[in-house]
Amino acid sequence: MGLRVDLTFDCVAAGPLAQFWKVVLGYEDEPPPAPFATREEWVASFGEPEEGEGGGAWLRDPAGVGPRLVFLEVPEPKVAKNRLHLDVRVGRGPDAWARVEAKAASLVAVGGRVLATVAGHHVVMADPEGNEFCVAV
Repeated sequence: MGLRVDLTFDCVAAGPLAQFWKVVLGYEDEPPPAPFATREEWVASFGEPEEGEGGGAWLRDPAGVGPRLVFLEVPEPKVAKNRLHLDVRVGRGPDAWARVEAKAASLVAVGGRVLATVAGHHVVMADPEGNEFCVAV
């Protein structure tokens, strides 16, 4: 049996960053675990937060296939290039590059940045907090 993986982003502002990644991947907010009615209620069940501990946001793939994404607010800023990044694949086919370009443009419109383009294959991008990822065939 394989193990499941969550991808966790340390960040400055969990809510806005989660909103960006909802657009990137078509994910949705993950409801709180039972028996909690809200995420706030669930978080409060852990007791008082530690000094400097921030909020969070949780996303899931509506189809139940992709990994869960977790966004946790941390006090320290991002200081270096990612050692791990996501490749967001649009699929192959005769119009694949046009779909890569369209997806990249839609992500720029919601706060992403294009860092580099390898024509015909992928676009290196950064999310609003500077986390690198690629939109690729």
